[in-house]
Amino acid sequence: MTELPFWKTKSLEEMDQREWESICDGCGLCCLNKLEDWETGDVVFTSVRCRLMDGTSCRCTDYENRQATVPECIQLTPSAVDEIVWLPPTCGYRLLREGHDLYWWHPLVSGDPETVHQAGISARGHETVSETDVPVEDFEEYVVDWPWKVGEAANGPPAGDAGPERSDTDLPDPARTVTG
Repeated sequence: MTELPFWKTKSLEEMDQREWESICDGCGLCCLNKLEDWETGDVVFTSVRCRLMDGTSCRCTDYENRQATVPECIQLTPSAVDEIVWLPPTCGYRLLREGHDLYWWHPLVSGDPETVHQAGISARGHETVSETDVPVEDFEEYVVDWPWKVGEAANGPPAGDAGPERSDTDLPDPARTVTG
C-alpha cells in the first residue's frame, strides 16, 4: 500500500515549513501587482511584477530577505489563504483549502518544477514588466485578466490520475519557492 502524500493527509495548519513552502507551484502570479477598487473591493491583476521577481524563472531573486526589501510583500499563512481574495484559482494553497487536490502539473505531483510553466499556468510566457520600470500611477495601463484564466485550458486530469506520487523527501528547496 502506498502512503498518501502529506498534502492529502494534513491541513495547511498542520504542515511544517518545508511542506508549506512546497505547496507553492512557482507560477509567480502572487508576485504580480494587483489594484483594488476601494469602493467595491474588486481586485484586478496587472502585468507589472514585483521588482524581486525574475520574469523568466518566476522566482523571487531574494526570497529570504524579500519582506525587508519589499515591505508590502504578502506573507502567505494558513489564515491568509482564507482572507486573500485574489489567489488564482490554480493556487495550490487555495485548492487545498477548498478541499481540492493539486493538479497534474504541480511540481509535487509531476516531480518537475517546469510543468507549471509547460502547462501555461505561470506568468512565464506572458509579457510582464518590472515595477521598477513603470511609475505606480501608470499601473492601471497594465491591467490584465489572464491570471484569472490560466487554468482554464490546462486543468487536465486530477492529480490522482497523473504520474507517481511524490514523497516528503522530494520537496523543493524552500529558498527557491515564491509564496507571495
